[in-house]
Amino acid sequence: MFKYVVIFLFFLIPVFGTSQTESLAEPIIPIEKTRLLKNINITFDLRAEFEAYTFRGGDNYYNGLQFENGFTALGISAKINDRLSFRFRNRFNNATDVQTLDRLGSNIELAYVDYKASPKINIVMGKMFAYYGGYEYEFSALDILEYNDIYGNALAYVTGAGINYQPVEDHRIGLQVLNSRTMHYTDLYGDIAADNNIEEPDWPLAVVANWRGSFFDGKLQTIYSASHSIEVKDKGTTFFTLGHKYENRNLSLMYDFHYSYEEIDTKGVITRIIGDETIARKVTYVENWLRAEYAFSPRFKGLLTLMTSTAYGDLETERDHARSSYGWIPTFYFSPFKKIDFRFYLAYIGRYYDYSDYVIDTYEVSSYNKNEFRIGFIAPLVLL
Repeated sequence: MFKYVVIFLFFLIPVFGTSQTESLAEPIIPIEKTRLLKNINITFDLRAEFEAYTFRGGDNYYNGLQFENGFTALGISAKINDRLSFRFRNRFNNATDVQTLDRLGSNIELAYVDYKASPKINIVMGKMFAYYGGYEYEFSALDILEYNDIYGNALAYVTGAGINYQPVEDHRIGLQVLNSRTMHYTDLYGDIAADNNIEEPDWPLAVVANWRGSFFDGKLQTIYSASHSIEVKDKGTTFFTLGHKYENRNLSLMYDFHYSYEEIDTKGVITRIIGDETIARKVTYVENWLRAEYAFSPRFKGLLTLMTSTAYGDLETERDHARSSYGWIPTFYFSPFKKIDFRFYLAYIGRYYDYSDYVIDTYEVSSYNKNEFRIGFIAPLVLL
C-alpha cells in the first residue's frame, strides 16, 4: 500500500511543479511598487538566556536551572505617506486571550497609527504605550532584565488617543486619553470585586501628560510625567515620575523617581500581602531607580542598575509601611559585530524583600531574597 502512495505522489509532482511555475510568472509585488518597501520596517526582537537562581528566606528555599525565552517579538512599522504611519508589535511571550475591554490579546502590544497634523503636532490613535516618564520605562522590556516593583506590575500598553506637541527642537509635550485597563474589573477579580463593594465606572479612564526636555547639547535629558486613572467607580490612581539622564562620551547615567498613590491597589504588592479575598486600598509606592552605563570599547560595555521600592498600605493606620525591596544588577555586554546590534551578556540579579515587623506578625509572611545569574544574548534584529 505504501508503494502505491509513493508512486501516486511521484506522478503529482509535475502537476504541482507546473502550477507553481505558472503562479510565479507575475511577481506578487510589481517591480514598480518595490520602492514602497523602503518605507517598511520589519523587526524581530529576541532575548534568550540560561539562568541559575536561588530563593532564600522563610518558606522560600529552592534552586533552579533553565533555559528561557525572555523576550520574543515581531514588529512592523511603515510610512504610508509623508503624514501617516503605523506601528504594530506582537510579543509572543504574552497571552493571546482577547481582553474584554479593548478587544485585543495581551500579545498585541502596539497597534496604532500616527498622523502628522502639522510640523509640530502628531496625533496617535490605537493601542500604544502610555506616556509614563522615566528611563526605566523608556527601555524596551528586551533590554530590562528585571523591573522595579511599579513598572514590573504596571499595565504599559493600552488603547486610546494621544497628541504630541513640539514647540521647540529640544522640548516635547505629550497628552493622552486612554483606557485605564484592558479588561473589565469583574473579569480581573470576579466575585472578590463584588465582596469588596467595588463597582465598574462608566469609563475606566486614564489621562497621562509628559514632558521631554534636552539641555546642554543633549548631555542632560529629562522625561517627566503625571497621570491620573479611574480604576473603579470613585477610586483611582495618581502617578508621578521624574526621569533624568546624563550622557558624556562613554558614560551614561540615569535616575528615576516614582510616586504612585492608589485608592485601590493596581500593582498588587499590598493585596498579595493581606490575602486573596481582599483588595488593598489607600496604597502608596515610592521608588528610586539608577542605571550607569560605561563603554570600555566599541565591543565591551558594563552597566549597573540599582533600585529601591517602598510600599505603604492602610493596615493598622493609614500609610503604614508594609514592605521594602532592593535590587542590584551588574551586567556586561559583548558585541561581536560593528554594524549589527547583537549582544552577548552576563548578568547577576539580586533582589531583597523586607517586610515590616507588623506585616510579618499579622500576615505570617517572611522576608526573602532572590539571587540569579544569567548568560544569554540580546538581538534587536532589523529584517527589512
